[in-house]
Amino acid sequence: MPHLPEVTITRHTPAAAKGIMEDLVTVYTEVYDTEPYRGDPFFSVETYADRLRAAFDMPGFEVVTAHLADTGRLVGYVHGVTLPADKPWWNSLGDQRPADALAAAAADEVFWLRELMVLPMYGNRGIGRALHDAVIADRTEPWTALTCITDNQPARNAYPRWGYQVIGQIKHAPESPVYDAMVLRPQL
Repeated sequence: MPHLPEVTITRHTPAAAKGIMEDLVTVYTEVYDTEPYRGDPFFSVETYADRLRAAFDMPGFEVVTAHLADTGRLVGYVHGVTLPADKPWWNSLGDQRPADALAAAAADEVFWLRELMVLPMYGNRGIGRALHDAVIADRTEPWTALTCITDNQPARNAYPRWGYQVIGQIKHAPESPVYDAMVLRPQL
């Protein structure tokens, strides 16, 4: 793996994230401008922008960005919210959810990592891991949950190495691909 370039990691409140929304969507556009996502309405820029806008008002929303230290270029980001215990994808897992994760979600103790993306030309350099670790480090929720497209092999390989456990498969919408639902237990 190439070395981690020097990056500046910055946390953003919902208000600050709204101010950089155009930059966030630009990164999304470049990351998802590849097969099998290109041309799929579920992954359209407009659909993503709507999902991101809706997330700004969710409890616990936060964005963490990575900018190259030398140029200031935004090369990746992660965002998430406190997982609503009644979120349809979470509930669709039924008994596949570990009892302690279920209890944590009911107590608002699960961070839902909604998106983690790094520009393709900066992939495999540790930026994604740095963003991941930065966002969960200061969260009040001890648990983290995420969903990962089953055919996104780089992410699908990384998350288990980072300690995630696959607990089942879900679809976010009838038109969405299949995702692995994963949890990261509290680090003791």
